[in-house]
This record gives sequence, structure tokens and C-alpha cells, in this order.
Amino acid sequence: MQFDRELDVKGLSCPLPILRTKKTLAEMTSGQVLRVLATDPGAVKDFQAFAKQTGNQLLVNAEAGQVFEFYFKRK
Repeated sequence: MQFDRELDVKGLSCPLPILRTKKTLAEMTSGQVLRVLATDPGAVKDFQAFAKQTGNQLLVNAEAGQVFEFYFKRK
């Protein structure tokens, strides 16, 4: 999938992945896509809730090994 920016939050635990994602999305323009890489197992539920609360669209939620991959489309 094409993306405009990438954020690596591997090794960080809640709430840091969410906070850094929120900050990065705020720096982006509407319609741009952010790829987030995380290792915190709680990130799956956290990012789903984050998308609902902020209106940013969670396009993809995948896991490869121990790494979770998320794609957000900036509202």
C-alpha cells in the first residue's frame, strides 16, 4: 500500500504509540496516509479506538511476526 509518511513506534508501550501517531497525523494534510509500525500487542485495540475517536480512517491493520502494521488516512 502507498503511504506518505512512516512512524516507527516499535518497542514503545501505551500510551506512547497513540500519542506519537496523533502528533504525526496532525502534521499531515487531509487525505495523506501514515504507516505505523508497532510491537505493543495492545496497539490493535488502541488504534481501532483511536480511529473511531479522531475520525482518521484505519485502512489496514496487519501483523507480520511480532510487528503490527497500521495505515491511517488523515481526515
